[in-house]
Amino acid sequence: MIAIASDHGGFDLKESVKKHLAERGFEVKDFGTYDKNSCDYPDFGRAAAEAVAAGECEKGIVICTTGIGISIVANKVPGIRCALCSETTTARLTREHNDANVLAMGGGMTGELLGNEIVDVFLDTPFSGLEKHARRISKIEK
Repeated sequence: MIAIASDHGGFDLKESVKKHLAERGFEVKDFGTYDKNSCDYPDFGRAAAEAVAAGECEKGIVICTTGIGISIVANKVPGIRCALCSETTTARLTREHNDANVLAMGGGMTGELLGNEIVDVFLDTPFSGLEKHARRISKIEK
């Protein structure tokens, strides 16, 4: 199951990503927001990140206008490695090198087509498992 959350600035991209994931056969748990009314991204981003950290969801996707604020919130949750990605190369590398478990995007920065491509690369790329990357992740966790 994939956790997803946004604020009002990421709502349209979140809805596009939800539809795209459903078409790919993923089960999605939406932590809000559920409309475009002004709201606070920490409320929704934290809930999605906590679901990933608790093992309720395999991975998470969090979206605000820039992706910056909501990625900061997600990274405050122990066990989360959230990466803000605006193109597919960083989405691939953060999975291969950092074993990132939450993807952040900016709804005001990234269009729906590219956003869905970033999601695909993030979800389809496995962690490399290389010792040097595992060692670095262990240092991050400490």
